[in-house]
Amino acid sequence: MILDGQDSHAIERAALALRAGELVAFPTETVYGLGADAANDDATRGIFRAKGRPSDHPLIVHLPDGLRQAESLSRFAQPLPAFGRALADAFWPGPLTLIATRQPGVGAAAAGGQDTIGLRCPDHPVAQALLHACARHGVPGLAGPSANRFGRVSPTTAAHVAGEFGDELLIVDGGPCTVGIESTIVDCSRGAPVLLRPGVITRAQIERVAGERLRSQAELAQPDPRASGTLESHYAPTAKVRLMDGRMLQSALDVLGAQAAHIAVWSRTPLKSRSQRLILRRMPDDATEAARQLFALLRQFDDEGAKLIWIETPPDGPEWEGVRDRLMRAAA
Repeated sequence: MILDGQDSHAIERAALALRAGELVAFPTETVYGLGADAANDDATRGIFRAKGRPSDHPLIVHLPDGLRQAESLSRFAQPLPAFGRALADAFWPGPLTLIATRQPGVGAAAAGGQDTIGLRCPDHPVAQALLHACARHGVPGLAGPSANRFGRVSPTTAAHVAGEFGDELLIVDGGPCTVGIESTIVDCSRGAPVLLRPGVITRAQIERVAGERLRSQAELAQPDPRASGTLESHYAPTAKVRLMDGRMLQSALDVLGAQAAHIAVWSRTPLKSRSQRLILRRMPDDATEAARQLFALLRQFDDEGAKLIWIETPPDGPEWEGVRDRLMRAAA
């Protein structure tokens, strides 16, 4: 059932359902999340069952903003280091997840059994209305991976979620997501900032605020904490995705000629085809807009009957890192 996120009674209904241990899908600025009370391990395990997600693949806990944030943060995590606190102050609410050392005895299911936990404060008015309503009912935060079956394309509208789960759960509708890909993830648990997943917040932005260089996972000898959305194959539509440069795309279309069918193409380079059955979409030159369109477009290509999706490899600039990451995993 889809609830109107602008309706305070709908928000209250969703908060009470979450307090009772039920699952509720909710909007954020990145993608729609499949939420459960993160302090209730039994409720959180329901997320893994509903998604078909391995129970050792951790979730991200979403926190309210304002005065309630510090209380919820301390409930789930030990104090952040100075650079982590600086990142939270600069980018929360926003599309940044911080990995912190978990408080003993809380959030074990959300953390996938690890001693670290991912935390984020979303920048979406409906998400925040729900999180504050939950906090008033004793729910300090919501575990919330993307509201789709495991490994599939993340949803950016309430209709996408309904297409995945039907009438199985409550869905709070907050409109289309404005960012469109999942948050940047930075590990703050090992004494230095480590990038675990790129997003729309770039390396340069993180380094400027943290005051030190952002490490990669390969640089540290310690085992990496598992993080949401970092499996090699992820975000995959039903159609097979292939990345190639603009010249290769044009050459492939030339070879197929008028026979090109059931193929969707997303490219920045202007392309020509003799086929009337080709699904051709223009990739924006702006990385932020490309990120906003990405998952919705992959779902649209599936809906339009594409069997193959050919995508021009995005540019190498740092602002494209999040889009490149999602496309490489979709094509794996």
